[in-house]
Amino acid sequence: MIDQIQQRILEEVADLHEVPEGAYNIRTNGQMAGRNTTTNIDIVSKIDVSGIDIRIKPGTKHESVHIPVVLSQSGLKEMVYNDFYIGEDSDIVIVAGCGIHNCGDQDSEHDGIHRFYVGKNAKVKYVEKHYGEGDGHGKRILNPGTEVYMEEGSFMEMEMVQIKGVDSTERKTIAQLAEGAKLIVRERLMTHGSQHAVSDYIVELNGAGASADVVSRSVAKDESYQKFNSRLVGNAPCSGHTECDAIIMGTAKILAVPQLEANNIDSALIHEAAIGKIAGEQIIKLMTLGLTEEEAEEQIVNGFLK
Repeated sequence: MIDQIQQRILEEVADLHEVPEGAYNIRTNGQMAGRNTTTNIDIVSKIDVSGIDIRIKPGTKHESVHIPVVLSQSGLKEMVYNDFYIGEDSDIVIVAGCGIHNCGDQDSEHDGIHRFYVGKNAKVKYVEKHYGEGDGHGKRILNPGTEVYMEEGSFMEMEMVQIKGVDSTERKTIAQLAEGAKLIVRERLMTHGSQHAVSDYIVELNGAGASADVVSRSVAKDESYQKFNSRLVGNAPCSGHTECDAIIMGTAKILAVPQLEANNIDSALIHEAAIGKIAGEQIIKLMTLGLTEEEAEEQIVNGFLK
């Protein structure tokens, strides 16, 4: 059974207010709490390691898969491996996410590897949200790894969101794109207190006409630390763009490391990086409308991370 705390976290990380339609696998405190398959989407538990295989039949259209994870037991640490086999010509939405509620003194940690095998001409939207809460001294730690293997003509959009309560995270994402494949990544990140967050992307454009657009928007508050490392590798006639746009506040630190590697004369690669504080005139303008300075800052930050 899912208790009230777990239900609230499911709402935060997967927008689930009730049992979702379609295929799903809900994991709470290291155990399966619910699963449903459909005619076109099968979910099977792995035998050798903790995790699941999700197999989507070719031609599957307008279906969804929800695979949220909740940790509400202090001191629990787990590692899972989830593999997605997405059939060609399919068009699906995958919603993942992990929430940790820690009111104890021990650290709680969820590490996971998600591997996506995207078939020819398939379309995937992947949403991954991370969230932490709890008034204990134990840390809330999330270390996601993502591997994406895209076949010819496929398309994948990844929305990676972490805006509250995670003490430490190291996100590592690698992608390999075949001819005509297109990858879009939109990362939104906020750290506060003494939180630590590292995002590391490596995208290899291996086929003619492959393209990638990797963009991170982040806010670092208080004494938190962020590192954004994005590397685009052009091994064929291709196009790629990566961008880091960050707001720094308090005594926080941000390191942006965009990298481009062109191994083909027709690789067209661009990188951009901007880090700065909130402009004073923006705050003053909102304060003239009746907001306090703190409220004005919050409005600006929320708008920036949308």
